[in-house]
Amino acid sequence: MLQVYLVRHGETEWNALRRIQGQSDSALTAKGERQAEQVAERAVSLGITHIISSDLGRTRRTAEIIAAGCGCPMTVDARLRELDMGVLETRDIATLTREEEDWRRQLVNGTEGGRIPGGESMTEMATRMHAALNHCLTLPAGSTPLLVSHGMALGCLISTVLGLPAYAERRLRLRNCSLSRMDYQQSPWLAPGWVVETAGDVSHLDMPALDELQR
Repeated sequence: MLQVYLVRHGETEWNALRRIQGQSDSALTAKGERQAEQVAERAVSLGITHIISSDLGRTRRTAEIIAAGCGCPMTVDARLRELDMGVLETRDIATLTREEEDWRRQLVNGTEGGRIPGGESMTEMATRMHAALNHCLTLPAGSTPLLVSHGMALGCLISTVLGLPAYAERRLRLRNCSLSRMDYQQSPWLAPGWVVETAGDVSHLDMPALDELQR
């Protein structure tokens, strides 16, 4: 059985300011760096062998901290990027017009085919996230990889593994540096392939963590 751990990046300056990041970037806060250090401590106990990160700066920095703490090699996979949020990237949520807020809400309220102008649909993101997850099956036997990605991206991946459509209502909260796990297995009591073991665990963090849309 292959176990794959999933980590959302640490808190960023824009998370704290409630600005939309998407595939744009902002630096980790001091709190975000501390969160990544705590993930590293947890990773040592989990026997992590590989760290694979989105190529965006906030995930790369989170992954670098984890890799340094657990002594694991780190590689980058652009398929683990956050959803492209088009014309709303870098915007403060509080400044959105009613039309712009309607575009943003389409990403979380179950609108099939919803997307922000210039951006990406949840279905498109799910396709690349599943490809990145399935790549873990090519790692050497005995590997325990940890993927560092983003809130929308990981939420969509977990939801679709559970059988929901990529555009389903968003009801899974994954806070900064939360830890989830998926297993690839064959069980007489579960569907074959990927199953969700845990989602959104923050027991390793010593302070409350934000999520993307709520403080």
